[in-house]
Amino acid sequence: MNDETEAPPEDVVIPIVEEELQAGAVPVKTGSVRVDKYVERRIRTIDMPLLHEEVEVTRVPVNRAVKEMPAVRKSGDTIIVPVVEEELIITKRLVLKEEIHLVKRRTKDRLVKEVELDRERAEVKRLDASGKVRAPRKRGLLD
Repeated sequence: MNDETEAPPEDVVIPIVEEELQAGAVPVKTGSVRVDKYVERRIRTIDMPLLHEEVEVTRVPVNRAVKEMPAVRKSGDTIIVPVVEEELIITKRLVLKEEIHLVKRRTKDRLVKEVELDRERAEVKRLDASGKVRAPRKRGLLD
């Protein structure tokens, strides 16, 4: 045999390395926004219906003696309000002197009037980091 004896093979260690990434963000002021608000006045014409009621008063003489005060009554669209007076004869009695007939009619008119309306408009201005107004960007086809 040989004087050289075979040595047992040595274990070789190969390290495996993996890189890791840590990402972060730091806020950096690149600009800001200023909003200006304006009020625009404009004149608009409106057309709207207006309802109003009128009362027609008709006095109807009755001259009839009554024993007690008649009640207010309604006949169709007419409200009848009795008017009495005391007459001194030998005895006292109620005499219905007249009735007031009230007729209520509703009419519809149109009102055309110009009114002033307010509308707010906001204007946004971009500011750079120093607070100065930046020139507006030109918008292309893709904006």
